Amino acid sequence: MLMYYVSLTPDDNDTVLVACPDLPEVATFGEDAQEALGHAVGAVEEALAARMARKKDIPPPQNRGAALHPVRLSTQTCLKVLLYATMRRLGVTKAELARRMGIARQHADRLLDLNHASRLDSLDAAFLALGQEVAISLRSLQAA
Repeated sequence: MLMYYVSLTPDDNDTVLVACPDLPEVATFGEDAQEALGHAVGAVEEALAARMARKKDIPPPQNRGAALHPVRLSTQTCLKVLLYATMRRLGVTKAELARRMGIARQHADRLLDLNHASRLDSLDAAFLALGQEVAISLRSLQAA
C-alpha cells in the first residue's frame, strides 16, 4: 500500500491545514482533523497526477516522525503510480508501452490516469510488458 504522511496544523480561522513533506505542493484543509485527512487523500492524488502529467519523478513516501499522519491511497492508485515509476526507471514511454502491449496509445494513457478505473488485468499486462510482475500480500492492521 502506498502511504504518504501529512502534517495537520490548526489555523487561526478554526480549520486544520494539511501539508505533505514529500509533496510540497499538497495544501488543503478541513474543519477538523478527520475532514482534513479526508481531503488529504484527494490532494495527494492530485499532486501525484500532476507530477505524472509533467513527467516528473515521484518521491517515495517517508515517515518523518510521530507527528505525521498516514494517508493511504487506493490499490489502483498505487498500481498506477508504480507503473509510472517503473516506466521512468526503464525509460519506456507511453507509446512504447502501447506497442509492447499491442494496444492503442489512448489505452496506455488511461492506464496512467489516476481518475480512470482501469481493469486489473490491463494493469497486470502493462507490468508484464515491462518485464515486471505484481506481487500481492495481505497484512493485518491490528498490532500483533
